[in-house]
Parts: sequence; structure tokens; C-alpha cells
Amino acid sequence: MIQWTELVVFSLLFLVVSVMGFLASRWQRGSTLEHLDEWGLGGRKFGAWITWFLVGGDLYTAYTFVAVPALLFGAGAMGFFALPYTVILYPLVFLPVLRLWSVSRVHGYVTPADFVRGRYGSSLLAFLVALTGLVATMPYIALQLVGLEAVLRTMGLNGTGIAGHLPLVVAFVILAVYTYQSGLRAPALIAFVKDILIYIVILVAVIYLPAQFGGWSAIFETAEAKFQASESPNDGLLLNANNQLQYITLALGSALALFLYPHSLTGILASRGRNVIKRNMMALPAYSLLLGLLALLGYVAIAAGATPITNNATGRPDTNTIIPVLFDNEFGSLFAGVAFAAIGIGALVPAAIMSIAAANLWTRNIYKEYLKRDATPAQEAKQAKLASLVVKFGAVLCIVLIDPQFSIDLQLIGGVIILQTLPAVAIALYTRWLHRWALVAGWIAGMGYGMYLLYLIPNPAAGRAHFGGSALALDKLTLLGWHPFAGSAVQIYVGFLALLLNLLVAVVVTVALRAGRVAEGADVTSPADYHADEGSERLRPVAEPIAEAPTAH
Repeated sequence: MIQWTELVVFSLLFLVVSVMGFLASRWQRGSTLEHLDEWGLGGRKFGAWITWFLVGGDLYTAYTFVAVPALLFGAGAMGFFALPYTVILYPLVFLPVLRLWSVSRVHGYVTPADFVRGRYGSSLLAFLVALTGLVATMPYIALQLVGLEAVLRTMGLNGTGIAGHLPLVVAFVILAVYTYQSGLRAPALIAFVKDILIYIVILVAVIYLPAQFGGWSAIFETAEAKFQASESPNDGLLLNANNQLQYITLALGSALALFLYPHSLTGILASRGRNVIKRNMMALPAYSLLLGLLALLGYVAIAAGATPITNNATGRPDTNTIIPVLFDNEFGSLFAGVAFAAIGIGALVPAAIMSIAAANLWTRNIYKEYLKRDATPAQEAKQAKLASLVVKFGAVLCIVLIDPQFSIDLQLIGGVIILQTLPAVAIALYTRWLHRWALVAGWIAGMGYGMYLLYLIPNPAAGRAHFGGSALALDKLTLLGWHPFAGSAVQIYVGFLALLLNLLVAVVVTVALRAGRVAEGADVTSPADYHADEGSERLRPVAEPIAEAPTAH
């Protein structure tokens, strides 16, 4: 049954942000939007507050509002890996992102693949980094789709077949149009509304809801009783011997992966200067408090007796609807509508940034590099706008083809993929010791092994034998037919294993290639490039054409 009051409130707020998205093209506008510096990076002039909301809106997504609480509801303590992950994240990336901003502003780089091409003089390595970013972003955008669908389904828009996806299609058509018109300025402006709504909803929820169910002590007792009755040995309020390694590798792997995603770096490259980034890296952990409060709502949903809504398209309960159902049951229709709008807008903002970042990769590192080398800045901008539309459809395919047990696995599977760019992007910010061909070899080994391990993971909820998640029992690991951990039920995040193999191969092949004195390629960057700041004469003017860098395949 359609919840009309909630739907009207949701639609009105959605309409407001849509209008803001269309008007954003005139906000802080430069001389033209027909350049990737302007369309894809907002003119590279966002200050501290805009960057705070943009990066926060980019990183704290439907993953935060829907996927993490759903994992706590379904599995318990394992879902809390998202907290240490966001705590260790910012110290890890504080210095590398400053160096990337500087070298990118000096040379006019728009994507991490641009940097790799300049650092190693290799269009092939840059292509692999760009392709990896494109593929890894698809499941992340898909996670935003899943979050939006959960809200729409809770409001009664839960049809079967194609009709069941119609509201989602309409929402994303609107998103696609204003993203096409306004570029990065649209999600940057909308992020203000999104964060304000989210903070209001969550603060009300964590103060009001626990009091309704006897306080946190009673809530934890109810959750513990549910997990004790669970058939899964890994469910519980505490970790056990089998999932502690998974927890650790998930947290560390996720922290290493997040700022390798092209959309995470887009917000950094759009910043005005290094001081803006420093202030944000120090302040953004405040969002971790929000994440922790949101995660606990998964336990509140257990105490409230909330049950997932059945997805009429699949016939299975949709765990992602747990938080929307909780709000629907425990709050009035008006406030529930506001909460649903906050979650829906919280999915659209990062989806817009992700599609823009993916479009920048396609345009700069595939279209211009291989299809039209003499593309003008206006032609690049046009390509990026079109590509931003296409990647959204790729995200829909991820939902259809992967359909994992928990939606959070869409992000974790993307993490397995994007982690394979760490040697070529993050390590290269400090040293060029790894040989370009060794990086290619490491990428092939890590990506192949990661995909193989993901293939081995079943999805019992959907009745599928493969690609059901991101954690694998050590018992399944083999070395040329030998099972070093035979019989072990201990689980591990496969992205961590794939990255270790990638690094091992890259180091070994580098030693061999250096012994053979194989050419290393030209590096167009200099040590001083990595320290340039706002106001420096070294910075390339915004929207200036980029000269061709030396290249080798």
C-alpha cells in the first residue's frame, strides 16, 4: 500500500534538490563549463566548507545509511568494521592526498590515471588504472541505487518486473539530467541539504528510539538473543575466532581503498588548496560519529521487531529496507517522509559524484588517449557529460548480475578491484622504484586472483554459487593444488590477499627488470611538484589545455 504522506514529503524535498541541481550550473561559475576543470572539478576552487560537505556527501553514502545498519541487523558485530575503517582512514591518506593535489594542480591532472601517465610515461598503465576505476565505481553506484530502492519500496512502490523499477528510473533520469548540465557543482550544492537532513534525522532517531525500547541495555539483550538463535556461527554481538581476521582485513583494506576511488579523489582535486584539504582531513572523522550512531539503529530495528519488506521483483526479503521500515513504524508519516528524503538524497549525491568521476576517466584516459587525441576541451567536456549518463546504466547491471546477500558487498567487491591500483597510484606519490612493467604484471596478477577468489564465494540467500560476497574461508585458498589452511573456517577479505599478491609480483618483476636494465619510461613530474600550494607560480591555470606528455606502451 502506498504511503501517500511520506511519498508527498519525499517528492517535495526531492523536487527542491532537483531544482538546486539545475541552478547549480550558475553557482561559482567560471568562464565556461566546456572544460573538465570546470564541469568535472567545479573550477578547482572549492573552499573548506564546500569541500567538507562535498567530500562528506561523497564518502558517507547509502553505504552509511542503509548498508551498514542492515549488516548489523543481519550479522551483528562484523558490521562494526566500518568504524575502525573510518578512524584509521584519515591519518593514512592525510599526506598522500596533499601530494596528489599538488602534482595534479601543477600539471592539470583531472584523474589519478592522468597522474600515472605523467609519472611513468605509460599510456597502457594509465589505461589499466582508468579501466579499474570505471569498473570499481559501477558496484558503488549500484549500492546507491539499492539504497534509493529500499526507500521507495518502503513507501509502497514495490511492483513486479519492470514496473517495480520505474520510480527508480525516473529519479535517476532527473539525476542524470542535472549532472549533465551542472557537473560537480550540482552534488556540491545539494550536499548541504543532504547533510543537514541526515543530521536532524539521526539525532532525533538515536535520542527518541532507544527510550521506546527500554534503553540500550534492553536493545543489546534482544539483539544477542536473536543472534544466539541464528544458524550462522559468525552472527553475534561479539566477533569469534572465525571472523576476527575478516574484521581486521576488511577495516584495513577498506581504508586503503577508499581514496583510490576516482570519486573520492574528485572532491580532493576540486579543492582550492592544501590547507583546505588539511582542515577537512582533520574534521571529516566527525562523520564517523554519525556512522556509529546509524549502525546502532540496526540493533534498534531488532528490538523493534522490524522485518524486511519482500522485494516483489525477486520474492526475497530485502534486508536493506530495515532502517526505512523502522522509521516508518516508529515515527509519524511526516517525519518518516523527511527521513526517507534524507536517505534518498544521501544516495543521489554520491551517485552523481561517482558518475562524474567515472566520466572524467573515460574522457581523459580512454577517449582522448585512444579515440581522439586532438580532442578540444569542449569535446572532452561533451564526452564526459555523455559518459556520466552511461555509467549509471552499468550500475543497474551490477545489481542484476551480482545481487549479493548484503548490499554492502557491492562496495566491498568494488574495493577488491580498486585496491589493485594502490601500487601505481599511492606508492608512486612517494617513489618510482617499482618498474612500470612490473606494475602492469602486479595489476594482472592481483586482479586475476581477486576475481578468482570472488568467484569462489557463494550466495546462499540468492541460491547462487559465485560472487556472493567478499569474505572467503582460508580453507578455500590453494597454492598450485596445495591447501595450506585445509579445514580452517577462518575468513579473510579477499581484496587484502589480492593486493598482497599484486605487491609481491610487482617487487619481484621490478628486481628482474632492473637487473635486465629495461627502460623505465619518462617521468614528467619533479620533486617540487608534490609540494606546490595555492598561490604558487607552478600551478597550471584552471581550464588551460594540457600539453601532451611523453608516452610509451
